Amino acid sequence: MTLDPVAVALKFGFIAVLYLFLLWMARSALKDLRSTGGAGTAADGRGGPPAYEDATGMHVASSGLGGDGDQGAPRLRVETAAGLRDGVAYDLSDGAVLGRGDQSDIQLEDSFASTSHARLQPQGDVVVLEDLGSTNGTYLNGEPLRGPQPLHVGDRIRIGDSEFTFER
Repeated sequence: MTLDPVAVALKFGFIAVLYLFLLWMARSALKDLRSTGGAGTAADGRGGPPAYEDATGMHVASSGLGGDGDQGAPRLRVETAAGLRDGVAYDLSDGAVLGRGDQSDIQLEDSFASTSHARLQPQGDVVVLEDLGSTNGTYLNGEPLRGPQPLHVGDRIRIGDSEFTFER
């Protein structure tokens, strides 16, 4: 029985490509884990709610600009969104879930939005934006959202083709 050199070369080539693919997948997974590492842990490394390191400093600095200290109710204003009127503001005092699903508080008619895409949740005087594992991601001020982030007046949120502005 003789081995065809072309067949042997193709077999080894296939195995090499398979291993390169597996290495690429492992590298990608590790990179994602490192970029979101600590999203579910406190600053001291123990479990518990995540620490929002920039929330206190930035929020306190921006709250001093209000004058009387009354910030008003947090709102999400529609800039552009299919199925929603531009300029409409949604009250976020009790939080809200954005998505295509019937259970969403703010329903999006956007094919790029997941059923439950993102959550806006008040935590004290801060409103936190969190992606709920959506397929296409949530963008805050043009950058992909990496873990829960506190919102500041004027922040722009994009989900698919829908855009919103956070205000008080």
